Amino acid sequence: MGDLIRHLAVAAFVLAGVLPLPAQGAESFDPAVVVAASEAAVGGLVGDYTLVDRHGAPLPLAALRGEPLVVSIVYTSCASVCPPTTQRIIEAVEEARRVFGAQQFSVLTLGFDARNDTPSRLDAFAKMQRIPEADWRIASADAATLRRLLADLGFSYRAAAGGFEHITQTTILDAGGRVYRQVYGDDFPIQMLLEPLKELIYGTSLRGITREGLIDRIKFICTTYNPATGVYEFDYAIGFGIVLGGLSLILTGIVILRLWLGNRRLTARGRSRA
Repeated sequence: MGDLIRHLAVAAFVLAGVLPLPAQGAESFDPAVVVAASEAAVGGLVGDYTLVDRHGAPLPLAALRGEPLVVSIVYTSCASVCPPTTQRIIEAVEEARRVFGAQQFSVLTLGFDARNDTPSRLDAFAKMQRIPEADWRIASADAATLRRLLADLGFSYRAAAGGFEHITQTTILDAGGRVYRQVYGDDFPIQMLLEPLKELIYGTSLRGITREGLIDRIKFICTTYNPATGVYEFDYAIGFGIVLGGLSLILTGIVILRLWLGNRRLTARGRSRA
């Protein structure tokens, strides 16, 4: 019975795009173990590793801190889930930049095949997939560096016939380099990526009560996903409700203050007559 449940779970994750089809003759990953390892990385700090980008230049991860970072993990010779995952990431990033602004976060496509994800192949992959160049890096690293980095990200893979068997995972890091959220599959709902970015950009990243901070807080509360259109929109009804609620609180405060002042005057008059 346990084996049946495990096989059904594997099938469900394959259909969902979280795990690719296993190679013939190879025992597939246990989804519970793979996803548990991925989720266990949430909250952990990613080390300051140095990668090599598509132009052959060093890329320290420290240079990408200071704002949220979306990490899409692929290998360039992948002919199954990596290209559609990349296309879905491009769609989600375009929508996120339309809603949140062009320079609110960065993206890193990370090639995990140390032997084959060379700068020239990374560059060819980026051109083939038409990855935007603005605030989007494509990089890989040597085997030792990738092993430590992928462990920090909670990413699981293993060699299989013709390539790799791996979890289809996109990781979102906060501005400090900690794993904030994992997104799975190659056809995930776009809001699964946008929601954590919204939290990081408008929510948890706020510091102090400033004019800009209050504006960001209002945007955070009022920006909602519209399933009918498939995009994030500013919900004016929520904004209108916030304004009405604020006015009601102000008016209630004025009434309470006037009653309190009137009561003080009556008390003062009573004491003067006595």
